Amino acid sequence: MTAEPAPFRTSVSDDVLNDLRTRLKRTLFTQPSDSVYWAAGVDPGYLRELVAYWAEDFDWRAAETALNAFPQYVAEVAGRRVHFVHLRGRRPEGVPAPLPLVLSHGWPSSFVEMLRVAGRLADPAAHGGDPADAFDVVIPSLPGFVHSELPREPFTRRGVAEIWHELMTRTLGYERFGAFGGDIGGGVTQWLGALYPQDVAGVHVTSAVITEQFDDVPPTADEQTFLDALAAYDVGDQGYSEIMCSRPDTIAAALMDSPAGLVAWVADKYRDWSDCGGDLETRWDKDTLLTVATLYWATGSIGSSFRQYYDYPRNKPVPPITVPGAVTLSHEPAFADFPRSMAERTFTDLRHWSTPKRGGHFMAHEEPEQVAQELRAFFRPLRG
Repeated sequence: MTAEPAPFRTSVSDDVLNDLRTRLKRTLFTQPSDSVYWAAGVDPGYLRELVAYWAEDFDWRAAETALNAFPQYVAEVAGRRVHFVHLRGRRPEGVPAPLPLVLSHGWPSSFVEMLRVAGRLADPAAHGGDPADAFDVVIPSLPGFVHSELPREPFTRRGVAEIWHELMTRTLGYERFGAFGGDIGGGVTQWLGALYPQDVAGVHVTSAVITEQFDDVPPTADEQTFLDALAAYDVGDQGYSEIMCSRPDTIAAALMDSPAGLVAWVADKYRDWSDCGGDLETRWDKDTLLTVATLYWATGSIGSSFRQYYDYPRNKPVPPITVPGAVTLSHEPAFADFPRSMAERTFTDLRHWSTPKRGGHFMAHEEPEQVAQELRAFFRPLRG
């Protein structure tokens, strides 16, 4: 494969789908460990219902058609295959060229997370917006996720930012672009701003990734209160990350062999981290959830998606970011009451700070109109 992007279509063979359905129909289910719904993880009753729907009623071919309505490509970048959606902005006569914008997802997510906002960004006029706010939207799959290959070196957020910069500048030929992301994608987005201020117009994150070590300036009282609350939250939430950080191949062996186990592992975090009030399907209907799960299954990439956890200690704190910065804070437990002062430790030019109290870890999917409006507002003065 050369650096020239090649058109790509999502396609899963009938043999893979038939094997998937056979495995789903033979699933063995556990009994709940707690009488409180979802208190001990994915509720076995809900999982039974979800697995039955996946095996009998979920229409993958319809999902496949919907995915392929977006222009997808693969290209060799930094010696590895990168998959991405490239949706060019609508440019009426007399309107300046759309600003290129790279959207980076996190875990346990995929490029699907960004699709609901993509059209709003590329063609704002079709959604009641100003055509001058159009973006050329690029949505890469993180290395090791679905159709993108893992890097040969350790997976770090800085390393992914270097890949994304090559994708945007050398592969796609953009001289200047903006960046947006949350979770892992938020870290990648921050590194893009830190490393390439000459090329990056601005960076916008939803989960304010913490990389400050507080060596030089101790945390303020508000910052310490937040850090203590985050540590307390992690006590009940971090079991998934402990095993993926220390024994990723062990849990991957189970999830690569059991689609029910895979969707349980993913759905647990979708419910916990979405702004769904405990009702997962208010944010992720079964069809969308199973689209993501089928992509992980068909590509055999659930295990490789853990690499960024195993390699996490190799990440370094992000240096000061001098390009314009924006935060639209996700409404999820881990970032409740995140103080603006912590963002200002990293962003030396924080121009946009918003706490809408809507949209969780997967904000671009959960609140696409909100995200589109926030991105338009932030980047509007940076388009020159």
